[in-house]
Amino acid sequence: MEQGRATGEEQSVAVPAGSPTEERHPGSRDIDTMGTAGVVATILAEDVGIAAAVAAQASAITALVQLGVAALRDGGRILYLGAGTSGRLAVLDAAELLPTYRVGADQVRGHIAGGERAMLHPVEGAEDDPEEGRAAVADVTAADLVIGVAASGRTPYVRGGLQHARAVGASTGLLSCNPAAPLAAFVDVPVLVDTGPEVITGSTRMKAGTAQKMVLNAFSTAVMVRLGKVYSNLMIDVLPTNEKLRGRVLRMLGQASGADPDRCRQALEAAGAPRPALVCLLADVSPEVAAAALAAHPPDDRREADPSGVRSAVEQLRGRRAREADLAR
Repeated sequence: MEQGRATGEEQSVAVPAGSPTEERHPGSRDIDTMGTAGVVATILAEDVGIAAAVAAQASAITALVQLGVAALRDGGRILYLGAGTSGRLAVLDAAELLPTYRVGADQVRGHIAGGERAMLHPVEGAEDDPEEGRAAVADVTAADLVIGVAASGRTPYVRGGLQHARAVGASTGLLSCNPAAPLAAFVDVPVLVDTGPEVITGSTRMKAGTAQKMVLNAFSTAVMVRLGKVYSNLMIDVLPTNEKLRGRVLRMLGQASGADPDRCRQALEAAGAPRPALVCLLADVSPEVAAAALAAHPPDDRREADPSGVRSAVEQLRGRRAREADLAR
């Protein structure tokens, strides 16, 4: 897709006078004179419209998801790039995919201007350095997708990374809260959420941050669903690394199969992971048979109505059992 590409790799991005995220909000100019209830009401009233602003970008988010699915399916990666709040949200989204979907930093990785220290402490000037952005994604290849996350849509650190990604032929995207984001010209798919001025001028950790978190949630979750990490609406690749998650896996197996907790626990212990345990329960087979059926139906986003392969594996096993029963009559 070429929705927003510029004609020249060396085209510069002029820093505009501002973006909507930097303008003063007329409805909050007197916020410092309000009581606590008034301050809270003013902030929350502005948050009400964020979901609608994100929903207005559904088509662009869909296009970005398709690029993400293609990248991971074909052996590439998804790399996020951001500064400040935008970078922290990007790193958070990438980090949460390992326990939830067994997708680690070798497939989805977040980069923040200033490095790991910037997650907890401000690193002055880091976001102004396009060379640092290039260095962050120096290993990017044409198989990857690089997504810049920048509320203003003009962060030099993000620009440097996106320019390098384009130069090597990688797919590119941008998540910004500026409808006129200058960096949109550098990417295949811009997602431009119009959140308007912040209640506190320029504090983009507020509405812009909320919108960015919503888009990142929708993007990465949709990519995982399409890549077969979900059966029905259940996380079948979750890593049960603590009591809460172990309990969640057992509930999930019971919800999907109708089996009682003891049987679910036995299936999970025998199979070693939620996905084959689910097939054991749904098809009433051994872990070895379940694993073989899943190997014959690996996750594939191009498989209609069954990207996980679980339905196809269970159908195959149930069909085999029915045929064997017919022969035994």
